[in-house]
Amino acid sequence: MLAVGLTGGIGSGKSAVAALLVERGAVLVDADQVARDVVAPGGPAYQPLIDRFGPGIVAADGTIDRKALASAAFADEATRLELNAITHPAIGTAMIAARDAHEGTDDDVVVVVDCPTDVALERLLGQRGFDRADAEARIRAQISREERCKEADYVLDNSGDRAALEAEVATLWDWLQEAAARKRAHAGAAGPAGSDAAAGAAGSVTAPG
Repeated sequence: MLAVGLTGGIGSGKSAVAALLVERGAVLVDADQVARDVVAPGGPAYQPLIDRFGPGIVAADGTIDRKALASAAFADEATRLELNAITHPAIGTAMIAARDAHEGTDDDVVVVVDCPTDVALERLLGQRGFDRADAEARIRAQISREERCKEADYVLDNSGDRAALEAEVATLWDWLQEAAARKRAHAGAAGPAGSDAAAGAAGSVTAPG
């Protein structure tokens, strides 16, 4: 099985791409959901976040108020790094456990969903209800598009409309199938044990936030 790390900046459309891949038969390990789980009450990052950023980030129902947390954590670079130091290890551990539940999966390729910053900003404002200051702060806190794309095996352009995205994902799926076939061929050349471990087509999509 081919493991695909699906990433991209906030507002790039990772969730839409992941959903289209799942329609084609991929198995999704959703980093956004994992990130929500680790900060839920009882999750490994829940109390450490409260200890660091204070009870003001807790909503009336006891959950973490994500907007309040963002306001506190994205205040400057130092607090952003502290947030990452609390959440990233917990997310990473949970992601590995979820990925390993799909036997025979290895990290193989990284796909970056990319779009211009102004397009991402408009999506956050218009589709997800962010206020402008919060959206701009979150975008500034990320690594640059150039840095993200530099690490990619495949860059998917999501700057257009839904029809354009579906066409892009169809092309990506063909590319993933070819990559999976190459992996199977390589494993087959290595012997039966390797071939068993590599059985399956492009199937496991790990979607980091």
